[in-house]
Amino acid sequence: MKNHLTDISNVLVIGCGGAGLRAAIEVKKNDLNVKIIGKRRKNDAHTVLAAGGINAAFGNIDKDDNWLQHFADTYLEGYGLGNPEIIEIMAKESPKLVKEIDSWGANLEKLKNGKLDQRFFGAHTYRRTCYSGDFTGQSIIQALLKRIKLLNIPIYDSQYVTDLLINDNTCFGAMSINTKNGERTVHLADSVILCTGGHTKIWFQSSSRKLENYGDGYDLALKAGCDLIDMEMVQFHPTGMIKPDDFAGTLVTEAVRGEGGKLFNVNGERFMQNYDKKRMELSTRDKVAIANYTEIIEGRSSPNGGVFLDISHKPKDFILNKIPKIYRQFIESQMLDISQKPMEVAPTAHYSMGGILVDSYNHSTSVKGLFAAGEVAGGLHGANRLGGNSLAEILVFGKLSGIAASSYSIKLKAQIRSQMAIKKIHENINKFIKNGEELVIALQNELSKVMWEKCGVIKNEEKLKLALEKIDEIEKRAYCVDIRISDNNFQDLIKLFDLNSSIKTAKATLLSAIERKESRGAHQRSDYPFLKASESCSYLIKEKEGLLQISRKDCIGLNSDLRKQIDQTVKINDFKNRLLE
Repeated sequence: MKNHLTDISNVLVIGCGGAGLRAAIEVKKNDLNVKIIGKRRKNDAHTVLAAGGINAAFGNIDKDDNWLQHFADTYLEGYGLGNPEIIEIMAKESPKLVKEIDSWGANLEKLKNGKLDQRFFGAHTYRRTCYSGDFTGQSIIQALLKRIKLLNIPIYDSQYVTDLLINDNTCFGAMSINTKNGERTVHLADSVILCTGGHTKIWFQSSSRKLENYGDGYDLALKAGCDLIDMEMVQFHPTGMIKPDDFAGTLVTEAVRGEGGKLFNVNGERFMQNYDKKRMELSTRDKVAIANYTEIIEGRSSPNGGVFLDISHKPKDFILNKIPKIYRQFIESQMLDISQKPMEVAPTAHYSMGGILVDSYNHSTSVKGLFAAGEVAGGLHGANRLGGNSLAEILVFGKLSGIAASSYSIKLKAQIRSQMAIKKIHENINKFIKNGEELVIALQNELSKVMWEKCGVIKNEEKLKLALEKIDEIEKRAYCVDIRISDNNFQDLIKLFDLNSSIKTAKATLLSAIERKESRGAHQRSDYPFLKASESCSYLIKEKEGLLQISRKDCIGLNSDLRKQIDQTVKINDFKNRLLE
């Protein structure tokens, strides 16, 4: 008896965010059958949370800007770990893609001469960030969806992908479960593009929302035979909300500090003077995150386990004019008037810089027919992400992966199929459906606290190894989770898949963090507080026979032109009027 539906396409895109949508559009241009599946509603992908803007070296305001400078800024912000080939492609191609998305209806802000407006954002040498108010990600998603509808590309949301279909190191589709009714579908395809986001939700404080970014794309890739790269590189935003629970981790824009917000501990001390006396609250994102985390961990936290961010010394009209969204955010969630009282904030896991190891030029993986784009792919950001590059990344590499996946499909002489592989996936799913004494939500919550406390902003070997032991314990208990399904309840099964992905990506992160014995960018260790030249490399994670193995990969060198640009670039130290996200 057949126990699944079957659907066939030339190219299958997994993920409804910006990278997935842009990839599908490019496939459709080649007159191929393309389909998008995702677990969230198509208009509510994680991309909508990107507020600051999208980078492109137009030089519309600062005429000296060019792709070489954009390359240098990105490479330096990544502390030399970023793949220079990937960075160069992004820097060169982003202006074309930004113009394109604006022409498709993103409605980016314009200058009086009709050119795109650009503003400073973080460590950019020049004003390079194009924007649509403080909702650029939302504008880009809406423009892409409009194009998707015009091209009649089908999107099936509420589809949770449990496994990729693999035979002889070749991907021929995916298996998904409908999150509403439990129906299983085998999606047969010539090629597959993973656009599934990162893994920041495995930390207790996270800017990701419920049901997203548990590392499921990384888990799919590892099971398929791919390598992961730079998994220890996770960016923590310095200020996220603490309460209420539904808002925990929600970003409090750095513009609050940019407009004069001050940080205090429970003793009333303006503590940034102990970490960066010159720049204070206008210091770099990583330094402010380290300061906030240290104050909390060392016992000087606010009542709810954070620090105080206070802008109440500014007039209310000023606050409403400069940061209206944040004012409404606290009124609606806490009934807190930030013009009268300080906010409580804490660092929050914000972005996965590492990801699936991909080819620089077409974003193919080591598995034939499998491609990856967006946050799920590694290589662009290195040890720290330059603000505004993530939206450029999804458009540039969404397009390039779409071109490559189309080319693979067109050249394919015979479709790979394996009923045995499909049968095995069914068996693996079925084995999870059983009575047990553990609750999946409790285990997920326990894992996120372990990662927050032992693998947070500042790490050390003792805590990292203890975290690995605790994750191993959680993994053993996960075999005893109680999963009972009915006609209208499949959520526990879906949450168990999320937990399993969280366990595996937590291990990948911890193993990489233990191996990197230095402090570099977002990776900070109290037992190895300095950057080491000997650690100018990346660490790879691969799964073999159910176990994760780690190896070292040397960084790609720079050619003479790129090296010259790097040597000429002056590091940005003054962040006044540059804190937007």
